[in-house]
Amino acid sequence: MVEKTEVLVVGGGQAGIAMSEHLGAAGVDHIVLERGRIAESWRTRRWDSLVANGPAWHDRFPGLEFSCDPEGFATKDEVAGYMEAYASQIDAPVRCGVDVTGVTRLEGRPGFRAETSAGVIEADYVVAATGPYHNPLMPKLVPDRPGLTQMHSIDYRNPDQLAEGAVLVVGAGSSGVQIAAELNRAGRKVYLSVGPHGRPPRAYRGRDYCWWLGVLNDWDAEATPGAEHVTIAVSGAEGGHTVDFRALAADGVTLVGRTEACTDGVLRFAPDLPGNIAQGDRNYLAVLDRADAYVARMGLDLPEEPGARDIAPDPACVTDPLLSLDLEEAGISTILWATGFALDYGWLQLDAVDAQGRPAHLRGVSDEPGVYFLGLPWQTRRASSFIYGVWHDARYITDHILKRRAYLAYPGVPA
Repeated sequence: MVEKTEVLVVGGGQAGIAMSEHLGAAGVDHIVLERGRIAESWRTRRWDSLVANGPAWHDRFPGLEFSCDPEGFATKDEVAGYMEAYASQIDAPVRCGVDVTGVTRLEGRPGFRAETSAGVIEADYVVAATGPYHNPLMPKLVPDRPGLTQMHSIDYRNPDQLAEGAVLVVGAGSSGVQIAAELNRAGRKVYLSVGPHGRPPRAYRGRDYCWWLGVLNDWDAEATPGAEHVTIAVSGAEGGHTVDFRALAADGVTLVGRTEACTDGVLRFAPDLPGNIAQGDRNYLAVLDRADAYVARMGLDLPEEPGARDIAPDPACVTDPLLSLDLEEAGISTILWATGFALDYGWLQLDAVDAQGRPAHLRGVSDEPGVYFLGLPWQTRRASSFIYGVWHDARYITDHILKRRAYLAYPGVPA
């Protein structure tokens, strides 16, 4: 038997749940398929101590608050529990443990055929709500060698998991910085490879960075070429704090530049560390400048914070950076790649992605009529891949489906 529905949503994480809420409110028949459990990525594809990077008052859907301190940062398990509770609250038709293996267009009539591990489903519309974190990216720079383990941040859980020895963490975004700090606190010798990045304040003048992004309209900033790929170093760990690479160095972490190559067990780093640190400082200070200007213009009673502009001198590892490192001499037993993910829409067997496998879309509306994407970074704006932002993008896609449904209901158009 072939099951039929109007909209098939693939993915039961934050994007899929947000999509289900808006479809349900609009009275649109739909099914949400999730190959694991609701919010499975938060449950099993994160390290043990991970917390959300935004405070609980902000990183949520409008219809439900977190049970934790609103000013705090939800743990990964609290986020997963929140998504499960939200799905129950809106009575989302989520089917867990169902894998979608292929989606093709029906021949001779509108709609799509989805092959799943639980049978065939036909739908008028398909929403790919699987987000951007599909296949871990691990550059093939370092050949395998005895005594060296290479792993992606998606497989990291805690310091005890790693073999004894020093660790090189490659990537200084939110994940890389938090993992490097955790390993350092656990007594490991840590090298952190730092590339170009933004380094916003965690909070300033009594307001969290997420608040500043809101009042300065930065959450609604649209993507500009290259801007959507900037690495951001921000952390909600340990109650939330501004990432300070100089403080990490003072605590014992050795900073190095971008990891470029490895020959005969010797790593080579780009001579870009001082410039990368300086770029992060410029970003940090620019945020403070904009915040101060906003406070003055609006006449807000927010306490000044002159100490926030104090930047410590560069440590020796920045002024005289390592350009090479012998893995064996340094005692490095683990290289942990915090280098992001590649998209994988192999199951979407339609003209919906470009030659590089990236979604071909405008604001989540695919070039393939009837197909939609949800949860992508900068899909419509800066907030798109965050819990807060994906909810608004889901509403936009629901409105588009309703408009398309009305066009297709015009007399003479096949249903």
